[in-house]
Amino acid sequence: MPASSHLPQASHYSNRELSWLEFNQRVLEEAQDPSNPLLERVKFLCISCSNLDEFFEIRVAGIKQQIENKTNDPGPDGLSALEIFKSINDRVTQMVQDQYTLWREQLVPALNLNNIRFHRVEDMPDYERAWAKEYFLQEVYPVLTPLAIDPSHPFPQLLNKSLNVIVSLERSDAPGEHRYAIVQVPRVLNRLIELPERSETVHDFLFLSQLIESHAHLLFPGVTVSGAYAFRVTRNSDLYIDDEEALNLLRTIEEELRKRNRGNAVRLEITNDCPTAVVQFLLEKFKLTKQDLYLVEDPINLLRLVALTELDTLSNLRYKPFSPVTVPLFQTEASIFEVIRHQDVLLHHPYESFSSVVEFLETAANDPRVLAVKMTLYRTSGDSPIIKGLIAASRAGKQVTVLVELKARFDEANNIAWARQMEDAGIHVVYGLVGLKTHCKVMFVVRRDDDRIRHYVHLGTGNYHPSTARFYTDLGLFTTKTAITDEIAALFNALTGMSEYHGSKKLLVAPFDMVDKFVNLIEREIQHAKAGKPAGIFAKMNALVDMEIIQALYKASCAGVKIYLIVRGTCCLRPGIPHVSENIEVYSIVDQFLEHSRIFQFDNDGKYEIYLGSADWMPRNLRRRVEVIFPLDDPKIKQHVMEQIIGIYKKDNVKSRRLLPDGKHERRKPGEAEPTLRCQGVFMARAEQENQAAAHATAARVQEPQIIPISLAAES
Repeated sequence: MPASSHLPQASHYSNRELSWLEFNQRVLEEAQDPSNPLLERVKFLCISCSNLDEFFEIRVAGIKQQIENKTNDPGPDGLSALEIFKSINDRVTQMVQDQYTLWREQLVPALNLNNIRFHRVEDMPDYERAWAKEYFLQEVYPVLTPLAIDPSHPFPQLLNKSLNVIVSLERSDAPGEHRYAIVQVPRVLNRLIELPERSETVHDFLFLSQLIESHAHLLFPGVTVSGAYAFRVTRNSDLYIDDEEALNLLRTIEEELRKRNRGNAVRLEITNDCPTAVVQFLLEKFKLTKQDLYLVEDPINLLRLVALTELDTLSNLRYKPFSPVTVPLFQTEASIFEVIRHQDVLLHHPYESFSSVVEFLETAANDPRVLAVKMTLYRTSGDSPIIKGLIAASRAGKQVTVLVELKARFDEANNIAWARQMEDAGIHVVYGLVGLKTHCKVMFVVRRDDDRIRHYVHLGTGNYHPSTARFYTDLGLFTTKTAITDEIAALFNALTGMSEYHGSKKLLVAPFDMVDKFVNLIEREIQHAKAGKPAGIFAKMNALVDMEIIQALYKASCAGVKIYLIVRGTCCLRPGIPHVSENIEVYSIVDQFLEHSRIFQFDNDGKYEIYLGSADWMPRNLRRRVEVIFPLDDPKIKQHVMEQIIGIYKKDNVKSRRLLPDGKHERRKPGEAEPTLRCQGVFMARAEQENQAAAHATAARVQEPQIIPISLAAES
């Protein structure tokens, strides 16, 4: 039977949601790894909890809607929505249990050994209980509003992921009759309360929820409190917007954001000491079933532990501080435009500083020769130097155009604020194409040089976000090569004006031609392999979901093309299946920095081609977003990426995990006589060496004797 006849089988594909949960398991494993610094383990635990929150808000919410709408057709993996939901429930139940077991049995004892301790009010000595009561009365009680639930007081509308306490009450005039009240905990209150009068090396904490539970009786004088239990509800947080029907996209999104905190409930978390009757009461009020219930140990929401990682006195429990290096080309006295004009420059973040990108924009804003600045903006930071640079450019008289993506998930409110701020500064703000998210990372500067008007372009794999650039791994390219800059100019015209996009020779642009070009590149490797020529594919991305790409990779594997993939998160492709994917290896790297760069290498009969860009191999990136994948044409840069980046990634045997045919991962281990290698450690060491070399060079220049002309010396 020919290999291609195997391709449509459901057993050849992993379910997207279950694959994502395996990614979150890898994050949790970093929290379980005792070789990581203690507070970094706590941070990984918090990240795994935050990831689960978003998973329920978006992915589980969508699956529940499919079930309610009776849309139960199986996907490529053969699973229906009901089957997926059941599998998610089983997997998440185990994951949550593992999170709390890790917290209770490993992290709490380790924190205790480092004088970071957690207390319960009932276990504290009398003088500390008195302090806790006074703190509650002075700092907490004034901002709490207990809400009774009875025929005249309906169940309150509780916000998404808010902390709440349900209180069971027994009236003195009706013994045995229980009623309930809700105490909503305002988000302005710190979830971790540090006890006073400790030394700088000792940190003692109370959880806010436990403090409220232990003093709930003070909120209901004259009524017997029989119990108080913290809980949290997660709601559907996806936005439902029809761009074509929205007359004003910005206002429509603002209206949807107001609804987000009040979407349908999808998960209830409550402490496991809560009586069954109380649990059932909450499930009924939220219209949930037992499959949506997660009974957990105190504290509710481990994400609040992230506050521990921010304590100034505990730096010895974190990763060693790391400072990115400024690439040597930008350490010269030449202007950034002069450097880029003479050669392409590649940046590897966070090892090489993102400040060069900010400097590029700031220099453009202040340069009288710069005529225009255009860029795409998907996410950026609060108090962003990028926004300030764009505003400065506009106020300096440049023509500034920014494509702001209002629908960047969970950053919608921030982007609306930036859009209005930029419009007030005279910037032309565009919200992209109808029905498409603008996800590409492009900055375009038009400058009048001595010889002609020239285009300077920055293209990246990550957002223009100075904060995340410190802990996301990404690549960025500066270039003035007209083969690329002219195509970027045409793309901006298509995005901001009425002109049609007529394709490109160098770029791969979604949703126009990216899928076809990727499939053609894969097909070319197939033809090389069949002809006995060198053929191979390397691809690094965040997720691999697209069925057309997966089938093309399976076809290439059957033709003998060696394929090496690094997929950080979701991967629906199953490697190692005989006669289907036996020539495909898939790895995932989870480490100190979030692996975010997208790199694609095609061997092409020894004439290697390398592409970088913003798109993962997912349907949304390839078909429903504006994305840009760009080639590396400079031979030196291409060689550097192949040997010093891709080559190092392939050698990681510390933080790399190999994907197995069943969808699980196993840690990659060094072979006999093979040294251990952690790719991020290599990249950081390289940056530190460059920083030291730069410091030595600076010191040498300072120590050189200054030769002063005699005439000036006499005057001095």
